[in-house]
Amino acid sequence: MVRPRSPRPPPLALLLLLLLLLLPPPLPLSLGAGDPLPTEGRLMNSCIQARRKCKADPICNATYHHLNSCASSTSIPSPSEEEPSISEDCMEAAQQLRNSSLMRCTCHRRMKNQAACLDIYWTLHPARSIGDYELDVSPYEDTVTRKPWKMDLSKLNMLKPDSDLCLKFAMLCTLNDKCDRLRKAYGEACSGSRCQRHACQGQLRAFFEKASEPHAQGLLLCPCAPTDQGCGQRRRNTIAPGCALPSEPRNCLELRRLCLADPLCRSRLADFQTHCHPIDILGTCATDQSRCLRAYMGLIGTAMTPNFVSNVSTSVALSCTCRGSGNLQEECERLEDSFSHNPCLMEAIAAKMRFHSQLLSQDWADSTISMMERQNKNPALRSRPWVPSLFSCVLTLLLLPSLW
Repeated sequence: MVRPRSPRPPPLALLLLLLLLLLPPPLPLSLGAGDPLPTEGRLMNSCIQARRKCKADPICNATYHHLNSCASSTSIPSPSEEEPSISEDCMEAAQQLRNSSLMRCTCHRRMKNQAACLDIYWTLHPARSIGDYELDVSPYEDTVTRKPWKMDLSKLNMLKPDSDLCLKFAMLCTLNDKCDRLRKAYGEACSGSRCQRHACQGQLRAFFEKASEPHAQGLLLCPCAPTDQGCGQRRRNTIAPGCALPSEPRNCLELRRLCLADPLCRSRLADFQTHCHPIDILGTCATDQSRCLRAYMGLIGTAMTPNFVSNVSTSVALSCTCRGSGNLQEECERLEDSFSHNPCLMEAIAAKMRFHSQLLSQDWADSTISMMERQNKNPALRSRPWVPSLFSCVLTLLLLPSLW
């Protein structure tokens, strides 16, 4: 009598396939606002990494040194001077490196060796570095991914119910150890009758680089009622304009000349012009609003620090004037308008203020939420993790009879 064959157990490979199909997809790695400062190895093509590779090649290394001497021997012209001509041998050296990884390298505003990285970048791009005021290529790696920002809104109940939203965002910063520490650091550096503007601006840059982006944006872009002078004044004083900005506004073209002479400021200006400038007469923006706001905040603490024009306005402007520009008046006004009449920047600021208003407009007692959860409140935008899992189960059941 032949005994019936017992069912053969599923092979190990099939069990592994089943397990992989049922597991949720891995989350992409991101540089969150609370992440540690990135190292060169975490960037796609850091200029510091590319420079190390170039050193290993004698021809590349010699060409780079020649370009470096070109950059150090040429200065930024004053607004009234003609643009300096870049020698043919310098342009030829840049052309020789065009096919190397150096010419495609980038930096990151949170990296530890940012200054060294930017020096390499501008050495490699002499035409952009000297006299080219249409800086439409940013030296920074284009990253927008952020982790959800967890915050406990229930503690805002300690404030009076009618407290303005700028005060609420200041409270959220105070309740966060890192934000509070960085804010106090620039508050101390920027206060007093004998403040050191250079030190003040350095601490301002440190705050907007190292504090979590939602905390920094909440302080800087908190919405106020049009008649609430106190709220507007608190918002306008976020960047400590009494110390961070010159008491007497300079000519805007002179301000830009000072900025172009500093690799960091030049990089931030290029980033702003890349992400906040309209690309046509209809006002179409080159990139999304999050990139524009990040580029705008990157200018705070540089020679081109913008701020709100008054306590009752959400318009921003540079602290400079076009008086005395002579035959460069039109060019100066274009620079002014790139901040004060920039539709991409204005809409990005307005949209972020609307979001902040919605975020804090309800009673969030006993709730800890994340920014990402709040933004995805719309059911049409909410992710549905059960959909891929259900599909995986059905697919697995269909495949089982043929693989068993």
